Amino acid sequence: MKLKWEPYVWDVPHPVTTGKLEALEQQWGVSLPNEYRSVVSIHQGMTPNPHIIDIGRGNSSICAFLTISEDEASRVYSIRDAHNLSTPHTPPGIYPFALTGSGEYVCFDYRDTPRQPRIVFVTVEMDIYPIANSFSEFLEKLHD
Repeated sequence: MKLKWEPYVWDVPHPVTTGKLEALEQQWGVSLPNEYRSVVSIHQGMTPNPHIIDIGRGNSSICAFLTISEDEASRVYSIRDAHNLSTPHTPPGIYPFALTGSGEYVCFDYRDTPRQPRIVFVTVEMDIYPIANSFSEFLEKLHD
């Protein structure tokens, strides 16, 4: 199924430069998956459609892909702020990239696979549930 992207944080797309992605990788000490880089470089702050994902204990909806670009007005959607909030409560190697409708995060999990992170769901209680073995698989699992 082909994904469509709908505005969420902003009314129009806000592309991300390669430099901003590289700065994020340097800050986190990881290499982001190429497909994620391609998607977020065009669709940061947007909602995928379809946007439902099975999290292993039911479904959750993806609200928006977190923003790489700094924007004070939309700080609640900042990938850096989300990481700073979750870091004290999650194991090292977990990095958020999307926000769900219930305020929880979909994250990269670099703990066991530093070159190809798995995708996990992190609850508000900071419980971690596996979703997909790769970012590509995560996108393929989105449904109505």
